[in-house]
Amino acid sequence: MPLVRVKVQKCIQDSQEYGSTDEHMVSRMFFSIGADGGPKEEDYCDIKQIVGSAYSSDNMEVSRPHKYCGPYDHGIFSDEIAGYFSKLVNSSGAIISLGGAKSVRMMNNAFVSSHEFTIDAEETGASW
Repeated sequence: MPLVRVKVQKCIQDSQEYGSTDEHMVSRMFFSIGADGGPKEEDYCDIKQIVGSAYSSDNMEVSRPHKYCGPYDHGIFSDEIAGYFSKLVNSSGAIISLGGAKSVRMMNNAFVSSHEFTIDAEETGASW
């Protein structure tokens, strides 16, 4: 089976347009995804977490890619997306640092910062 390549282009953090409420923050990660030998698709996934929870992968739900139907391992995909998101937005994040501030909620922030990763569909046993 082929390698699945994911190239993240941007993230919109905590957007009401994507489903954020007073209880849950929904952010959207935009990326291209494709298996070796196949076309790459522009796609996105949603990241959902409870308002006020820590920006760690343990507190996030990452959806499947919305269009991509090829092979991939969702556990690896979810870990990569959540880990990258956490690095962007946590209290000492790479893009925004809150310096230990509490109860801060920043909405509709756009992070344009690339990140790439691959998933070996053969190693993970992933299938179509």
